[in-house]
Amino acid sequence: MSRRMTIALVMFALLGVPLAGQADVPGAAPLRLWHSYRGAERDALEKVVADFGRSHPEWPVELLAVPYEAFANKLTSAIPRGNGPDVFIAAHERLGDWFESGLIAHLPGEDPVWQAFFPSTVSAVTWKGSPRGFPLAFKSLALFVRDDLLEGPVPADTDALLATCRAMGARRPGTFCAAWEAGSFYHHAPWVFGFGGKILDDDGTPRLDRPENAASIAFVRDMTNDGLIPQEPTAALVTQLFNEGRVAMVINGPWFLGELAPGVRYSVHPLPRVSATGLAATPFLTVDAAMVSARSTQPEAAIALARFLAVEGATARLADARQVVALSSAFDAPDTVVDPTVLQFRDAAAAAIPMPNAPVMRAVWEPASQALRAALRGAVEPEAALKSADQRIKIATRPRPPAANPLPALVGLVVIGIAALIWAARRFRRDDTWSKMRASSHAYVFLAPAAIATAVLVFVPFAVGTGVAFFSHYQGEFTYVGLSNFINILGSTDYAVTDPLSFWFTLAVTVMWTVVNVFLHVSIGLALALALRRPWMKLRGVYRVLLIVPWAVPNYITALIWKGMFHKQFGAVNGLLSWMGLEPVSWFSHFWTSFAANVATNTWLGFPFMMVVTLGALQSIPAELEEAAEIDGATAIQRFFSITLPLLKPALLPAVILGGVWTFNMFNIIFLVSGGEPDGATEILITEAYRWAFSRQEQYGYAAAYATLIFLFLLAWSLAAGRLQRRTT
Repeated sequence: MSRRMTIALVMFALLGVPLAGQADVPGAAPLRLWHSYRGAERDALEKVVADFGRSHPEWPVELLAVPYEAFANKLTSAIPRGNGPDVFIAAHERLGDWFESGLIAHLPGEDPVWQAFFPSTVSAVTWKGSPRGFPLAFKSLALFVRDDLLEGPVPADTDALLATCRAMGARRPGTFCAAWEAGSFYHHAPWVFGFGGKILDDDGTPRLDRPENAASIAFVRDMTNDGLIPQEPTAALVTQLFNEGRVAMVINGPWFLGELAPGVRYSVHPLPRVSATGLAATPFLTVDAAMVSARSTQPEAAIALARFLAVEGATARLADARQVVALSSAFDAPDTVVDPTVLQFRDAAAAAIPMPNAPVMRAVWEPASQALRAALRGAVEPEAALKSADQRIKIATRPRPPAANPLPALVGLVVIGIAALIWAARRFRRDDTWSKMRASSHAYVFLAPAAIATAVLVFVPFAVGTGVAFFSHYQGEFTYVGLSNFINILGSTDYAVTDPLSFWFTLAVTVMWTVVNVFLHVSIGLALALALRRPWMKLRGVYRVLLIVPWAVPNYITALIWKGMFHKQFGAVNGLLSWMGLEPVSWFSHFWTSFAANVATNTWLGFPFMMVVTLGALQSIPAELEEAAEIDGATAIQRFFSITLPLLKPALLPAVILGGVWTFNMFNIIFLVSGGEPDGATEILITEAYRWAFSRQEQYGYAAAYATLIFLFLLAWSLAAGRLQRRTT
């Protein structure tokens, strides 16, 4: 074999290029299966996939566990580009959106296997008259009861529930009768249907402003005000109260089983009926389905795998993972021991309503939950909150901007490119730049890796993101709309300037947020640095380490801690206010208190950076200057403003510029502490861009326009601050 042939073979092997005939080998490419299961569910899935491999050795399967939070976004990004799975397991609620976007393949509707599943699960995975996925398991909310706390029978209706709660409150002060995530519209939906309410009209249009929906909110609000259920309950709080024996009944789903403490005695029951209507509190039914990618290169094998997971794999998933499987015959299989809790969940979900899988539902959750939380906190009446939610849903589902002619933009780009090339050529010739570059060519070789990495990781994504701002995204397709996104944003065409959804309102909040935080960061950091500089202070090293801790802890952890501290009923801040004889504050019910909670959290995070910068700069100030001024009779304040502060400016100004940029885009604090409450009023530009991209029907172009405007504002701030810095040095 020649040397050239040997090198070619090695290169082919290293680059992964298939040799002649390799692509024709049957079964060479494995089926890719994506899921987000963990623990026992993942183990059971791996067992089922192994069984499939033994039955179909010609179709090997490659499993990939994707985090639940990123699952949907990875699907919508990977499948259109041919990098996604052949089969994926996901909840059915986005099935309609994915099918319309061309992500899900057609399935054989005449397959008799559909008759083997519970009818409600087939209904959940049906879109436009045909099943679009194989139902694997279903889940819904049910009533968890601590058998050691509840005295008497499980309440069958709301009258019995209220009577039980009042009696328990009298017998056990400090405990609650029931708890659930009352601020989550998903957890509130059972009461909506129990009071006879609806979310969608008959034609599929979302409409929340109904008397029955308002009555359901008023029912929960009255229970909260009467102290029968905890205020502002979160998932973690509900779990803690149930495990500690401080609540007797909890409304939750099968995932709650993994959070129960060992030794807790519980049972699962259907939700009670609403006495005022006689209707059951009916939860949503969520179905995990195996869906086949429309871009699968092996559609026959992919359909066979999805079908195997749902049918042949049902028994293993039922027995090993305790899933409430969709295959009805699996519960009657011989030698299968079914957990009693699974049977209880199956019975509790019998009357559940399949969650609508229409794309428009994605625009409902955020406004509905905001309206629910606002009404429960007493900020507005339920009717007004629901009207506001309907307005936000209409904005999120408004028609997309009309398509524009891209020719003027292309001509403009060509003209700008030619002008830039002419300017660069003249600059090179005038300054003899080319000769200088050739003389220093070795230096550019060393800089090349960093330059290439910066271009690929920074400039290319920035250019792509800016380009997306001129497009509208709908169901997987991008349409060029020109400047429409910028016109709608800057012109507030869909809402008033004073509305929290308005760009100008959010910009004002963002600027105020940045100014207040940077001022507090600099003031507190400077004061602490000056105090730690004093020679008479003992244990200065210990204090420096302790004061840097807030900066060292990841900011999302700090945000979650402070979020808990501002809880109205169980938070440390309100506990301190109560100890002082003051009334507890519902921190996230009003703009200024919510804004103050965000500022307090971010101030705790930001002052250590300014303190460290100031401490370093203070070391360079000669002590003789201050001593001479003191001998001349200058007071401490005069010495600070005449000597210390002017000499600190060269170090503080860059820190202020950097801190301003950080604070302007401080996503974690706003998102995790206030969540934009109340009613989105405390959102800043970066969190608002996130909402448009991921909470309001994937309006990526609109979000990219927000991001472009954020960049322009920060660029202007940096240029202005840089000019100011040059003037002061």
